[in-house]
This record gives sequence, structure tokens and C-alpha cells, in this order.
Amino acid sequence: MSGSRLVATGHYQPARVLTNEELATMVDTSDEWIGKRVGIRERRVAAPGETVTDLAAQAAAKALAASGLDPSAIDLLLVATCTQTERAPNVASRVAARLGVPAAALMDVGVSCSGFTHALALADHTIRAGAATRALVVGADMMTAVTDWTDRTTCVLTGDGAGAAVVAAAPEPEIGPVVWGSAPELGTAVRIEGTPTRFSQDGQTVYRWATTRLPEIARLACERGGVAPEDLAAVVLHQANLRIIEPIAQKLGAVNAIVARDVVESGNTSAASVPLALSKLLERGEVERGAPVLLFGFGGNLSYAGMVVRCP
Repeated sequence: MSGSRLVATGHYQPARVLTNEELATMVDTSDEWIGKRVGIRERRVAAPGETVTDLAAQAAAKALAASGLDPSAIDLLLVATCTQTERAPNVASRVAARLGVPAAALMDVGVSCSGFTHALALADHTIRAGAATRALVVGADMMTAVTDWTDRTTCVLTGDGAGAAVVAAAPEPEIGPVVWGSAPELGTAVRIEGTPTRFSQDGQTVYRWATTRLPEIARLACERGGVAPEDLAAVVLHQANLRIIEPIAQKLGAVNAIVARDVVESGNTSAASVPLALSKLLERGEVERGAPVLLFGFGGNLSYAGMVVRCP
């Protein structure tokens, strides 16, 4: 085999919807202010007792069922997350146990918002190297668990969710070469730290970096994937903030592409955002089988990873 391909996707979001109007009763904000600043209308919040593993397992189970594969066929399971509270067993191990995956290599990938696209690249590379044949790749985060609900600059952003994809060996590569990297000198612009653990950021630093540096990197991912931006069927960027997503997509020049705007109804779900948005696009039938889509994660650590994939 000379490459890998996406076989199926799945996603999961908690039932609880937190609207801007309800949020305005908790902190000094308004639906109008949130809409203008970040473009979010509502977000999902995990139920009491619900964990990152619960979210990840739900999304992974849906992707696995859609693939038609038995759990025993999975030999690599990667979970991208930055909000897990347990160190061992890791989330990947807990998901494997839930799904009945018997003997896969199990790893958590901690690259925050770009975690899923990093994990997808790792799965692709592992399959290309012959060390695995079928992988389950998950992005899952409970950002509301690390949210300071008194800080109106960050609490308006966060949401909970998970997305997953099954990846398998293919005779021709359908997952393009990854373009990845970071700006570690700016890494402290996004933080999840402290006691209790809380999310905070320097929003202006993130905005300037994302809107000035990332469009050219996204174009490079298209170039390496052999697809011109104007030929993309869809662009799925990290769902950080609508005011970041739209300038990047515009500067990229993907004039004919659907631009995922799941952030409007899901908020910023960190490592879950790219697979969550992709799975919804596919579920709604908005992108055809084989169509080229740019997946591009960016954010925490000021890291990024992007690639062109063909839709399952």
C-alpha cells in the first residue's frame, strides 16, 4: 500500500445547549456582543459526571459503525485531547476498552486545538510505514470543564464535543502530505494551567498570528496535496472563532469551497473541532465522495497541522 484514506467519520455532542442569552444571565455579556466578537450563537456542555472518555467513545463508536469494521480490525487508536484529567490509563486505552478494541497501539496526542490533524498525520505516516493497517483517530475535549465562567472574554468561546475518523491503508494516497509546525516563542498565548485548571489566552496575539501567518501555510498544504485552493470542495479549519475562520478562508482563495462554520452552534471545542465539523458536513451530504477537503488545525502551543484529504 502506498497511502491511506478516510473510511468513515462520526461525532458526538452533549445534549445540554447553552445559548448566548442564557450565558448573559451568568456573566456581563450579550448575544449581540458575542456575535460581533466571535460569531458564536450557542455551545454544548457536558452533563455532570460526563468525561472526555465518554465523549470520545461515543464519537469513535459512530465512526467505527459507519466503517463497517469490527473493533478487532483496529490496530492503532489515537485520541487528541488537552482536557483529560486522568494520566493512566490514557483516554485511548479507556476508549479501546469501551469499544472492545483488543490489541491496538494506544496513544493520546496532546497538541491542543491542532491535536486531531496531528493525530491524523501520525496515523497516515504509521500506515504508510507498514506499522498499522487500520486506525481510529479521535479528537475530544471538554473545554467547559476548564472554563472560568466569570471571565467574559473566554467563557463565551468554549464548548464540549468529539469527532472521530477511521483511517485505513489504500492503494493510492487519499490523505495528502501534512504541513505542520509551531511558533513556540508565542506558545504561552494559549494556556490551560493552574489550580484549579483554567483556560486563558492572549486573544490579540492568537488573532494576529492566525490571520497573518496561517493563510500561506494553508496554501502550502493545498500545494503539497496537489489541489489548487479554488478546486477545494470544503475548508474545515479549527473552529476557534468566526472572526478568525473567515479571514483565513478568504486569504486562502478557496472561492468555490464550503467553509465549515460549526463554531456558530458548537463553540470552540479544541481538538474536537475539526473532526466534529467534518463529520457534520459529511452527514448532511454537503461534500461528495472523493471530493478534496482541506483540514487545518491550529491554536494551542501556537501549533498547526494541515492536509488535503479525499472525502469518504
